[in-house]
Amino acid sequence: MQPEHPAPTRPASPGAATQENVAMVLLVDDQAMVGEAVRRALSTEPDIDFHYCANPDEAVAVAARTKPTVILQDLVMPGVDGLTLVRRYRDNPATRDIPIIVLSTKEEAAMKSAAFAAGANDYLVKLPDSIELIARIRYHSRSYLNLLQRDEAYRALRQSQQQLLETNLELQRLTNSDGLTGLSNRRYFDEYLGAEWRRAQREQTQVALLMLDVDSFKAYNDTYGHVAGDEVLRRVATVLRNNCTRAADLPARFGGEEFSMVLPGTSPGGVRLLAEKVRRSVEALRIVHSGSPTSDCVTVSIGGAVLVPQPEEPASRLVEVADAGLYQAKRNGRNQVMMSLP
Repeated sequence: MQPEHPAPTRPASPGAATQENVAMVLLVDDQAMVGEAVRRALSTEPDIDFHYCANPDEAVAVAARTKPTVILQDLVMPGVDGLTLVRRYRDNPATRDIPIIVLSTKEEAAMKSAAFAAGANDYLVKLPDSIELIARIRYHSRSYLNLLQRDEAYRALRQSQQQLLETNLELQRLTNSDGLTGLSNRRYFDEYLGAEWRRAQREQTQVALLMLDVDSFKAYNDTYGHVAGDEVLRRVATVLRNNCTRAADLPARFGGEEFSMVLPGTSPGGVRLLAEKVRRSVEALRIVHSGSPTSDCVTVSIGGAVLVPQPEEPASRLVEVADAGLYQAKRNGRNQVMMSLP
């Protein structure tokens, strides 16, 4: 018999086992006579394939390559003892879960205890009768195959859950995003402002809001077309996004050519500075607008407000105050910032 080779292939029969439930046995023993005896004991079993390794130094590599469902490991071997090999199987990711039946020449309690402590699953005095050997092999092999199936099912479940989570996150992103600009849409703006407003009511902290309007946008569309107008909205949205540096800041498309920025915990001075930075950044884009009575390029008017929410006061109050500032900025000639007081 040649080491490390399976038993001769048996002819297929109507009751032959499928590949999924075949027990793959690896015997690691330096005595060829033991290997031959085990091979013969298993040769009549259609659901058990046999592999043999006589060299203990190659045992872990052979096990990783052949992928047995049960390892029969001799305890006394030259160079490397069986318990050391058991520990090496357990330390190798490819073999750590494979059931190991230790074969010993003696029935000793201390040796049994050491074998189980090293990671063995079972202990047999060699050579056991074939009925017991086959029964133990089938039992441990079934347990291991069931474990593999559970692990595979778990991995498939986790993968499915991850895919579902990613799909749900993408759906949520799409639900909350404005399709043209990629900013948050009006629906999410209302939800977010409401949540921040309630938190500020509890903590009695400030909530700031900027309302922005692209100046003379209808005239721009009439002059350059709606495709060019959409590009203007996208570029303005990029300016807003780039100026929201904190995780709590929310830029959103309020509707049409109107945008908003929710700025929790921001002082009136800080809001005004940010609003001026946004206004100058849009003007610096130098998007030609020959139809504007305000400037030769696209500009924005901005209204700002900062409130500490009072009990029972709705979040819409902040929108009203900021919108009043925007209205005043447009009345004053556009392309400017107006902070509004309640």
